[in-house]
Amino acid sequence: MAITASMVKDLREQTGAGMMDCKKALTETDGDFDKAIEFLREKGLATAQKKAGRIAAEGIVATTIKADDKTAAIVEVNAETDFVAKNEVFQTYVKEVVEQVSNSDAADVEAFKAEAWALDTSMTVADKHAAMIAKIGENMNIRRFEKIVSTDGIVVSYIHAGGKIGVLVEAATDNNSEAVKEALKNVAMQIAALNPKYVSTDEVPDDYKAHEKEILMAQAKNDPKNANKPENIIEKMIEGRLNKELKEVCLLEQEYVKAENKETVGKYLEAVSKEVGSTVTLKRFVRFETGEGLEKKNEDFAAEVAAQMR
Repeated sequence: MAITASMVKDLREQTGAGMMDCKKALTETDGDFDKAIEFLREKGLATAQKKAGRIAAEGIVATTIKADDKTAAIVEVNAETDFVAKNEVFQTYVKEVVEQVSNSDAADVEAFKAEAWALDTSMTVADKHAAMIAKIGENMNIRRFEKIVSTDGIVVSYIHAGGKIGVLVEAATDNNSEAVKEALKNVAMQIAALNPKYVSTDEVPDDYKAHEKEILMAQAKNDPKNANKPENIIEKMIEGRLNKELKEVCLLEQEYVKAENKETVGKYLEAVSKEVGSTVTLKRFVRFETGEGLEKKNEDFAAEVAAQMR
């Protein structure tokens, strides 16, 4: 019996299995839809769709950098439990995903999933992902990724706590010495720890400043201590508080955590530039924290295991 594309599509939609797996199942069962489903179930490939509704808020962040230190990628892949996030099979898969991201031109996750899987071009990234869900037994999600290609400098990465936080830092420089890389790695550690929003105050959007100023103004007016203060005095207070807040969210203005003399990150990089004899200018950074902004399950792990055994 001839296996048509629509048959493969229908089987894939019903089982959640990969396109090539569905085609093989239909071929092996001579196009019998029910037997094809049983075939996939026996192979453990018809489970991905059922797991798709589960919350996947654990997982890891992984990074990769090519040998020239100019092309780097970062990805967050989520799973349901921290137990799976520590599993070697899952971690190997995430490494494969981030390697593919580093060679991809995809603009978003959907476009990325539509690509051929580099390690087996007979399937797409989405097909491979579905197969991994079936293999591991938990819902998983390629949540986000970013790729940096530096044209005038280098990129370094930092992974914290086994993948809980990942950071990429790009700097413009003509010096790719170990001293420069170490300095940028220190900056990446700062980013992981203090989670800045911007490189410098020059990057802060006016609407962000206006919003924060409104909040600070409301706080000041609601404080009884300011009841009799003139408007211009309150305004100066607000400006001072806003500037202080911006220093906390802008990387170059943050106090460098490893410094003994309370110098800023910007001053630290100036000192590094002087030491290595080349200007090192921070251009951008990416920081991913596993599960940030996602709802997490709060379940008893022992109870979960017991439920699975039942």
